[in-house]
Amino acid sequence: MIKRKKYTIEHIDAFEWLMLRKPRTIHAVVTDPPYGVLEFSAEELVKKRSGIGGIWRLPIDYDGHKRNPMPRFTVLNELDHQRIRQFHGKLAPLLFKVLVPGGHVMIASQNLLSHLAIHAFCTNGFELRGQIARIVKTLRGGDRPKNAHKKYPSTCVSPRSCWEPWLIFRKPCEGRVKDNLKKWHSGALRRREIDRPFADLIPSNPARGIERIIAPHPSLKPQSFIRQLVWASLPLGRGTILDPFMGSGSTIAAAQYFGLRSIGLEMDKEYYELARRAIDKLTGLEPTGPNSTHTPTNKA
Repeated sequence: MIKRKKYTIEHIDAFEWLMLRKPRTIHAVVTDPPYGVLEFSAEELVKKRSGIGGIWRLPIDYDGHKRNPMPRFTVLNELDHQRIRQFHGKLAPLLFKVLVPGGHVMIASQNLLSHLAIHAFCTNGFELRGQIARIVKTLRGGDRPKNAHKKYPSTCVSPRSCWEPWLIFRKPCEGRVKDNLKKWHSGALRRREIDRPFADLIPSNPARGIERIIAPHPSLKPQSFIRQLVWASLPLGRGTILDPFMGSGSTIAAAQYFGLRSIGLEMDKEYYELARRAIDKLTGLEPTGPNSTHTPTNKA
């Protein structure tokens, strides 16, 4: 375990940690879990790191540039979907327990799988408060039929993915929102500016350049995007943010940038060590990307 400044990170299974955490001690959750659960299992990570087989594949090389592997969610079967249901069905009640009333969960998902997470969270007491559309163009989807691309050149088997859903859930407030804000400092979202509410449409390029060099994680989200979520998650700038699937530590770095307290959990030893090295460096980066001019810069 490492403690620095206003954040704590631990190399631990998130479910074990959540079971031991005292109730009503976390004010918000901002996290990017494994969408399909399978892709970050120990077996699949070994395959990814060796470059042989598994759910991870290299995208088609259109322009001669080396590209990072991406998981193929279209290959998931009903058993895989059941595992995703079980994952979120186990996660939701644990988060419900540790969150204060009115606490929000902002959780990344995937268009083919988001309904599984929504059902699990809503059946475990959370209110669905909307979705954030992270506008980011990828190479997933839009392909012609396999082994029939010449015969049916005018078709594609699925839309090309150009946005990533981030689901927003809220633990019910105690009474009115204003009463909940007074007692728990939660129940609402923080505006970007006094006259500008937090919006659910956020342009966001993939993390590139120095950011990718600092934190070469396959699911790295850029600071220009994640800082907007972290800022919004604590309406009064008070409380503790949890990321139970920390990866390379981008959420923790965003919280540290604003001087907010945060806790990061990561089960994979290699990614935990990556986060330990990367967080302070990510914190010091100036935001870049198509929406960086709208990223909050005021310190909490």
